[in-house]
Amino acid sequence: MGNVRVRPETGKLYLDFMYQGIRCREYTALPDKPANRRSVQKLMEKIEREITLGRFSYAQTFPGSKLAERFPDESVPAGANGRSDHLNGVDHTPRFRAFAETWIDENRPAWRLSYEETVVGTLNQYLLPKFGNRTVGSISRADLLAFRAELSKTVTARGKPLSNTRINKIMGFGRQILNEAADRYEFRRSFQGIKPLKQKKPDIHPFTLDEVNRILQSARVDYRNYLAVRFWTGLRTGEANALRWDRIDFDNNVILVRDTLTRGQLQGGTKTYESSRDVPMLQPVRDALLDQRRRVPEGVEWVFCTRRGSPIDNQNFTKRVWAPLLEELGLKYRRPYQTRHTAATLMLGAGEAPEWIARVLGHTTTEMLFRVYSRYVPNLTRQDGSAMARLLASQAGLFDPNDNNNKEND
Repeated sequence: MGNVRVRPETGKLYLDFMYQGIRCREYTALPDKPANRRSVQKLMEKIEREITLGRFSYAQTFPGSKLAERFPDESVPAGANGRSDHLNGVDHTPRFRAFAETWIDENRPAWRLSYEETVVGTLNQYLLPKFGNRTVGSISRADLLAFRAELSKTVTARGKPLSNTRINKIMGFGRQILNEAADRYEFRRSFQGIKPLKQKKPDIHPFTLDEVNRILQSARVDYRNYLAVRFWTGLRTGEANALRWDRIDFDNNVILVRDTLTRGQLQGGTKTYESSRDVPMLQPVRDALLDQRRRVPEGVEWVFCTRRGSPIDNQNFTKRVWAPLLEELGLKYRRPYQTRHTAATLMLGAGEAPEWIARVLGHTTTEMLFRVYSRYVPNLTRQDGSAMARLLASQAGLFDPNDNNNKEND
């Protein structure tokens, strides 16, 4: 999103915006006065609309600008029927930038705010700088494969290459947009035959029961109940941070998971339909919530809050509470989300029914339990196969392989 700024040394207004992945600054001779600021702001909004629609011409908007040479005018005439006529060498499909905006507007009602932010952020960072001014009908399979190869060589701000999971997500958004465009404007799907890159199996590092007890015993008093609830229920970070007292049903001994907190904003609705659920209070969870009720100041709606009464900020909690706690205990650093994985593995290790665990965690099926968590169960119980052994032991003496009565009749 562009901004109207002021040069400190001159007091004159200038425009600051992104175009084709390049930061652009265009300076004016107008002093910073309300009327001038409104005028420049209108120009900024006009530029943003034209960029979104794929109609922006840098040279026409800023004639004589040195930056204009970097952005040749690629205006594409609009066709009457909006179709791509490749047989005649004519492409009347819209630009990727404009169609992506349409696609977002059409899908926004079905998205949560956090997901929309992910989509828009990915488009702005990767897809629009590469394909923004290309027409959707002109983007070929070769273009997409070359783009994916570029992504594989991209290094993040932390100095690490993009993972295959991240690349697949970027390409996945492009696939959805271009497939919809292909169906709408009747051209061949350019993503046809392009398979996702192989991804590593999710690697989780749950805590052992002994480690959980050590953490709870050493945690700051004002965060001990918070951690206990996360460890014994498996609530997601946003779900735990979004809990309000009207969602705690002490009479029926359940926690009503209905909301999530993302970047400080309370969002009605959870990650998926199945995520909206009633989580039973085990006794340690009930005890922690009753103690928390006594600690929270009167009038504060949040179950877990800061000393000022505001909901917990995950980044602040991770940096100031969680990381120092693990370091103090000599435990290898793991993200706070591992509390959820810990709950799942402890439930499985205790012998709870997988279907019940899936419902508590808000999973659609038990598939994830067996795919991700089951390998940790032997490490928790130290008795892998013991249930089958007990069954066979109970049958001892009832079957003798040498007994002729047990043999099949001729």
